[in-house]
Amino acid sequence: MRRLILILPVLLSPAVAWAGAQQYEPLSDSVRAALSGVIADQAPPASSFRGPIEAADWLTEMSRRLEKRMPNRDNRHEFLRAVHYEATRAGLDPQLVLGLIQVESGFKKYAVSKAGARGFMQVMPFWVRLIGRADDNLFHLRANLRYGCTILRHYLDIERGDLFRALGRYNGSLGRSEYPNRVRSAWQKQWLYEPRPSPDKKR
Repeated sequence: MRRLILILPVLLSPAVAWAGAQQYEPLSDSVRAALSGVIADQAPPASSFRGPIEAADWLTEMSRRLEKRMPNRDNRHEFLRAVHYEATRAGLDPQLVLGLIQVESGFKKYAVSKAGARGFMQVMPFWVRLIGRADDNLFHLRANLRYGCTILRHYLDIERGDLFRALGRYNGSLGRSEYPNRVRSAWQKQWLYEPRPSPDKKR
């Protein structure tokens, strides 16, 4: 009974993410303009898969792994398609982004960190003021993923492809190993995926 009393407030509390948060850093006008252009590009999403077989394989496998965390199949597939599209668009591995989301928010759409970071990818609101539009909603699926993937790509570019340091910047913990190691562990243990060879490739 004592244990139940201790954990009950945790179970009843709102979705809270305990990850860190991106830190505000001044951007040059050219970088701000480039990031704003990426965020504002509202072209209708095309398929980010190379073909229907790849799409079916990836969605089936990732859906199976995500089912316990996101039971509704339609919501799960919508989420996975959006992750694949926004990650691919930003030049990121979609499975890496899934690992980051697992660590940042535990796949909770309305998660809010102590620092105020929001949504699946725990995006800080200052990014909306910096590179977005006032009415951008960081709890909206595609908006959150668009911002999160764009920000991670920005940090990777700053760090010249050094994922460890880019993840540290993303979490606001640059120079410390815990967060980058947690994301890479989630990525490699939970989401790493090798597509089956295309049948038309010569062996």
